[in-house]
Amino acid sequence: MSVAATSRRGFLAGAAGLVLSVSFGGQIARAAALDFVPNAFVRVDHDGTVSVISPYLEMGQGVFTGIATLVAEEMDADWSKVRVEPAPSGHKDYVNPAFASTGWAIQGTGGSSSLRGAWEVMRKAGAVARAMLVSAAARSLGVPESSLAVRNGVVIHASSGRQIAFGDLVAVAASLPVPTDVPMKAPRDYTLVGRSATLPRVDVPSKVNGTAVYTQDIKLPDMLVAVVAHPPRWGATVRHVDDSAARSIPGVLAVIEVPGDAEVMGGVAVLARNTWVARQGRDALNIVWDDSKSFDKGSEELFAQYRALSQQPGIPAVSRGTILTEVPAGGHVIDASFAQPYLCHASMEPLNCLVKLGDGMCEIWNGEQFQSVDQQNVAKELGLKPEQIVIHQLYAGGSFGRRANPRSDYVREAVRIAVAAKAHGIVNPIKMVWMREDDMRGGQYRPMTQHRGRLVLDAHGRILSWYHVVVGQSFTPTAPGKTDNSLSEGLSDLPYDVPNLRVEQHVVSSVAVPTQWLRSVGHTHTAFVGEGLIDEAARTTGQDPYHFRRGMLSGSPRHLGVLDAVASAYGWERPLAPGRAGELRGRGIAVWQSFGTYLAQVAEVTVHQDGSFSVDRVVCAVDCGRVVNPDIVRSQIEGGVGFGLSFLGQEITLKEGRVEQGNFNDYPVLRMNRMPVTEVHIVQSDKPPSGVGEPGVPPIVPAVGNAIAAATGRPVRSLPIGNLAPRAV
Repeated sequence: MSVAATSRRGFLAGAAGLVLSVSFGGQIARAAALDFVPNAFVRVDHDGTVSVISPYLEMGQGVFTGIATLVAEEMDADWSKVRVEPAPSGHKDYVNPAFASTGWAIQGTGGSSSLRGAWEVMRKAGAVARAMLVSAAARSLGVPESSLAVRNGVVIHASSGRQIAFGDLVAVAASLPVPTDVPMKAPRDYTLVGRSATLPRVDVPSKVNGTAVYTQDIKLPDMLVAVVAHPPRWGATVRHVDDSAARSIPGVLAVIEVPGDAEVMGGVAVLARNTWVARQGRDALNIVWDDSKSFDKGSEELFAQYRALSQQPGIPAVSRGTILTEVPAGGHVIDASFAQPYLCHASMEPLNCLVKLGDGMCEIWNGEQFQSVDQQNVAKELGLKPEQIVIHQLYAGGSFGRRANPRSDYVREAVRIAVAAKAHGIVNPIKMVWMREDDMRGGQYRPMTQHRGRLVLDAHGRILSWYHVVVGQSFTPTAPGKTDNSLSEGLSDLPYDVPNLRVEQHVVSSVAVPTQWLRSVGHTHTAFVGEGLIDEAARTTGQDPYHFRRGMLSGSPRHLGVLDAVASAYGWERPLAPGRAGELRGRGIAVWQSFGTYLAQVAEVTVHQDGSFSVDRVVCAVDCGRVVNPDIVRSQIEGGVGFGLSFLGQEITLKEGRVEQGNFNDYPVLRMNRMPVTEVHIVQSDKPPSGVGEPGVPPIVPAVGNAIAAATGRPVRSLPIGNLAPRAV
């Protein structure tokens, strides 16, 4: 397909219709159809189509459907005529409100924040659009606005039987003043929000029929494809390149060295007319790497270093009360270490990015998760202003945080390839494509961590003292002597009634392996440790793990609410059915809060004679505030369970600085025949919506670990666990 560049001003040109914009601060203005204002959120065309403009990336999580639901609800629009289009980048009104509330004013998608950020903005945009359409209908029909109703994109005057469709009201509505204070619906009047039975996702049809556009689908005139040979170790540089074999391959047009540094891998790029030829050329390169300054440590060395650090006092992240060094009479002490490896995002679409350099500008086509950050970093890379960087947002085939890189590593690599090509007289648009192995060996991993927890319990089994040390890298700049919240989140704000708590950190800066957030960030490792230690405390004192938790959550009613809900839905009070001869069965429970969402899970496992295990059933209870689309909530929690279960068998390991894994054969993602029966029960709430894309991940690993411990009597303190057998059917 051929794609023409479109300016922001031209985005709505020719779409003569009613266009509304709503800033994240709540201000409302009208954008003239022929004078495009880049903060438009709603467009109504003459054919009655309602277009919702999304500042957020759709990467499979359902955000397009979520924000469209909010607009359509307030407009009483015809869902079959609702469309979602990606927003242009770079305008302040597209800043994510959830990010802005923390002082980080950027446009981006992440932290399970999209619906939280859109909740007020999109509803207000829809409410104002509806009010203007009703006002236009009142003028057209010569009746009071109060006599009109709206249903499925039609304004109805019941007493006369007359009605006017949205599309026929556009011209009049566009001429009206924008109201400044329009009430939004009360929840009792919702017809779409919270009701998904007749509300199909807006992105599914194009993904099913193949018309959805991803970066790999874009083909600009004269475009070239670049595939890069990256250094096998971080910090290695090119000493010599023999490219004769690559250049002899028909279709290879150029071989270009790409500068790298601590933030961008760089290497040697092969340019060709298509991906296959570029890859063949890349694989034919004979490169001698200079490893004199490269990172050459292995995983075992790093874990030894981390274990030693975990036995030493760190920098306090939180401290309350006085940590006990002595065990009271009749009491107990648990002193346990937990190890977790590097993890790769491994999304279905490996990284790619299309760059077109122009005179004083740069255009980028990308599954764009961090628009503002990438725009600013590319501008700095090229010596341009951010507004000279035009980003075209496309679908992304997953991400799990990888495309939200604060250093814009792969986007800047694509730009560097284009700059280096231009220096060689090549001015074509260039699409950089990473192979699966490039993606998996390219760093930006979830950090490996070592935890040590020391719990002191009294003779009645109550936790009196919890001392915790966590060791790991930070993926954000952390000054010496300072802590990184994401390294201990979930532990620093532990919900349990523990009077004496101290969490310390060792932020490791001497390891060159680049790290980054992964779906649910620090909660991916802290939940496994925190809920594992809670279960050990219950088992050590002979208490039921569900009731043990109940007794320590008096200060957190929402934790308690999902815990009780999951125990009831699972049937915790009923005994677990025994396994077949030679099998051990167990069940485990975990409760966790992340991104404002409270989730409890019960996992039921069977440990087989050969040492493998299967997860047979998972029951979840989730409190994510007001639910916009129950089907999406359930699918995201189910997806989080599957994503987290993959952790049980995954690890990125290093040997002499080289990554040992490269594809799904040695970095397995959970297959369908290993996915357990999973139930998701939604706890009703009138709180504002919170995230669901990430919170399903953290509790599942400790729930499974606790179930295995219940079955075998041995606590699970390190990941990966090993072989996950197919579920019996």
